[in-house]
Amino acid sequence: MDEAKPEHGLTRLRSTLRLLYHGSSTTALRFQFAVLLVDLAIIAFFIATPLLRDRPSFIWIDIAVAVLLVADLVARALASTDPLRWLRQPTTIVDIFILITLLLPAWLANFGFLRILRLWTLSKSGVLWRPLKKFKLTQYREQGEAIVNIVTFLFLVSGFVLTFFGSTDTGIEGYVDALYFTVTSVTTTGYGDVTLPGTAGRLTSIAVMIVGITLFVRLAQSLFRPHKVFFPCPQCGLQRHEPDAVHCKACGHVLNIPDPGN
Repeated sequence: MDEAKPEHGLTRLRSTLRLLYHGSSTTALRFQFAVLLVDLAIIAFFIATPLLRDRPSFIWIDIAVAVLLVADLVARALASTDPLRWLRQPTTIVDIFILITLLLPAWLANFGFLRILRLWTLSKSGVLWRPLKKFKLTQYREQGEAIVNIVTFLFLVSGFVLTFFGSTDTGIEGYVDALYFTVTSVTTTGYGDVTLPGTAGRLTSIAVMIVGITLFVRLAQSLFRPHKVFFPCPQCGLQRHEPDAVHCKACGHVLNIPDPGN
């Protein structure tokens, strides 16, 4: 009987966490909103990292963020019905790598700019869009995802440029210059006085322009193409359908799309 108690306690803990992370009760929604606020604060810290790195308090904030990420990853693993499958998901792998950069800053300092990918993992996990569902605004999720992708890309490239080109004689003297270079590359409006030197710099500029234009095209498509509802098909998983669709256009499965007016 004594050996069964710890297992029973773990089972109850996993059930509680599953309800908090994936439930729709008032308590669960409040918990999810609190987690989202913490995640957004962490992302803000990641964006500001190049500006805070030289401050004495930076290392303690870095450690505190690492502790929060450890707690979040452990809780999500316990809340998952299949922890091994959850562990193999790309978003989980990215979060684990971000955690490693926090735990080993001296060895992985050059990869710190990848921490902004936490914003992308939040978008893909759906956590960022749950408030839209609560306020019946799920029709804007696609546009939101496109905006998140562009914002993530801008800060990701800015961090990369600052890390690998900021110490050379390129005219880049700070994070604002790196962000300025990224925005002018993505929008192909010209570089002005901020350019990257050598072949590596030119290749970086070309890659930024190609990927950036692709992301802007996707954003434009999401803004101007006909509206579709977000409703995962139970049969094949197709997520976007016509508002009045009765059958999934991919597999023919009967759909029961909720009426947004109810």
